[in-house]
Amino acid sequence: MKNQTLLPFLFLTLLFSCQDTSEKTTIIQSPDGVLKLEFILSDTGIPQYTLSRNGSTVIDTSALGFNLRESGVLREGFTIVSTQTGEVRESWTPVWGPQKEIQDHYNELFLELAEGGANPRKLNLRFRLFDDGLGFRYEFPKQKAITEVTIMDEYTQFQLTGDHLAWWIPADYDSYEYLYNHTRLSEVDTAGMNYGIENRPDRFIANPHAVNTPVTMKTDDGLFLSFHEANLTDYAGMTLGIHPGNLMQSELVPWADGAKVHAKAPFTTPWRTILVTDTPGALLTSNLILNLNEPNQIKDVSWIEPMKYTGIWWELHLGITSWSLQQQEGSWGDKGGAGHGATTENAKKYIDFNAENGIRGLLVEGWNQGWEYWGQDTLGYFNFYTPYPDFDIEEVVKYAKSKNVALIGHHETGGQADHYDSQLEQAFKFYHNLGVKAVKTGYAGPVTPTGERHHGQYMVRHQRRVIEMGAKYQIMIDAHEPVKQTGLRRTFPNLMAQEGVRGMEYNAWSDGNPPSHTCIIPFTRMLAGPIDYTPGIFDITLDKYKPDNRVHTTLAKQLALYVTIYSPLQMAADLPENYRGHPAFQFIRDVAADWDDTRILNAGIGQYLTVARKEKGKSRWFIGSITNEEPREFAITLDFLEEGKTYRAGIYKDGETAHWKDNPMAYIVTSMEVKKGDTLNLKLAPGGGQAVSILPVE
Repeated sequence: MKNQTLLPFLFLTLLFSCQDTSEKTTIIQSPDGVLKLEFILSDTGIPQYTLSRNGSTVIDTSALGFNLRESGVLREGFTIVSTQTGEVRESWTPVWGPQKEIQDHYNELFLELAEGGANPRKLNLRFRLFDDGLGFRYEFPKQKAITEVTIMDEYTQFQLTGDHLAWWIPADYDSYEYLYNHTRLSEVDTAGMNYGIENRPDRFIANPHAVNTPVTMKTDDGLFLSFHEANLTDYAGMTLGIHPGNLMQSELVPWADGAKVHAKAPFTTPWRTILVTDTPGALLTSNLILNLNEPNQIKDVSWIEPMKYTGIWWELHLGITSWSLQQQEGSWGDKGGAGHGATTENAKKYIDFNAENGIRGLLVEGWNQGWEYWGQDTLGYFNFYTPYPDFDIEEVVKYAKSKNVALIGHHETGGQADHYDSQLEQAFKFYHNLGVKAVKTGYAGPVTPTGERHHGQYMVRHQRRVIEMGAKYQIMIDAHEPVKQTGLRRTFPNLMAQEGVRGMEYNAWSDGNPPSHTCIIPFTRMLAGPIDYTPGIFDITLDKYKPDNRVHTTLAKQLALYVTIYSPLQMAADLPENYRGHPAFQFIRDVAADWDDTRILNAGIGQYLTVARKEKGKSRWFIGSITNEEPREFAITLDFLEEGKTYRAGIYKDGETAHWKDNPMAYIVTSMEVKKGDTLNLKLAPGGGQAVSILPVE
């Protein structure tokens, strides 16, 4: 496979013009003329901006600036040295993704600003206005006044025009694994919420009136907004503090020493992004964040392979077996299982199941030494290239290859990034020499060095080293407990899926995820990038192993999640014995992991979502439709099918009496012939869903 990321542009315009710097206001519009950005330099030299849509203000006057340890506040006293405006239009083809081709079309405003005096500090601003939103960033040029930079605060403001409805999680510096709240912006307050994190060293909420991004909102006049960032490179992750008067301001995750960012000029910040759409579905199809990242840097991408996978994973969460070979009380690796899960014999059973069912990947967790100390106050316990004696990794890889199954490696660090760094190259070289081309990383625990946070600059730098090491050794990354996604998968397409969400495993050992959860995360967390949510649980009630826990969906909804929650690595997460002989498993066999086209057929945040996707390079379509606790009925027009072709629709739907709580495993499998323009009627049970495979009749 050749690198398709840098195709010739369909159309490229670079029309930059300089403007009169005596003017203190500059205006640009989006290519379609709907959005308008206005940059204003106040009378006291404060850089400010506003954003409007069809003449109505979306972001009112909002100030920009910094506080630098070395030279103080950098936010006023500026003059405009020069301005440039221009239009860029191009297209590019991602290595993988929900679309075959991506359009990148924006109007840009670039400003050079400087303070007065003999040795003025300089700061540049770059705005890119798309049809569906805005991205802007700060650029510190090379200069005498600023060389070494320690950012103590970033003063990026988003002055909202109302107390919008928001879907949000707290600004935890270490985790995104929360259920989403739905309140007015002014009601963001975690002080009274019982998250149970007081004694957890891997959780930290500094400001109860702040949120992690992406944060999604709906205005009273029907607009949908999402605030996030793009191209987070060598900088701290951004949270948003909520202030009186509907004001949000950036709050960066700090280093252990209290500084936010250490840098040397010249450097640029990540892009601050605002999506603005008139439907929730349009949020899901935006490519603004991807377009604000650099093009692919990996020349040979032939080894990058989206896939479905199974794993020695769910049995660990159910407590059937354990991550660790030797049980030690208090270890997270000790779930009370009857023995070690990652054995050669057990892995071969999974490999045989994969080979029988055309499932390409197999994840094995708990194969390497050190798991008996996971979660304890012990440093440096994981060894990332030495297997336990009951796991012959060379034999497992050899056996898997003979069955056309690809082993997915695992590097759990317990949050000890410094220890992982010390073994990083050897660990990736070890996998490369075995022919393993994917690894799941994990950081379940407090970060070391002590005091650093999962989303601070220390871990942003660490994540980049892991991604680049993966690229060097031709290994794909599936990151858990990660730094937030910001579109880096465009630049490094070996960065596949990430967790960064309250995922399926919470159903196995907590009060679980309510039916509405999977109707919220596509419009919030998934706007940042693909989610390794690990769907496909058929034994919904977990009666045999975890009778006090359960999954809060119907079985049919588990199938629909393969389409509604996007990931290039999709797990068939349940135990193989729960799939064998099950008629509904055919949908998991059939469904793709890579796509040419994506259509949002209907959408209501927290309520319902119906998505159709076309398999990469084929004429096969798949539909997933999900609902929250409420039943739904939809009529879907199949106008996206190819004219003149006949298709066989395999329909996997909730049974007549299905209910996520009372009767979750009631389902019906049926089929019918369909063609372009036909109507498909969907009936979803409470907490339910429907999955449809639409395959051409040969």
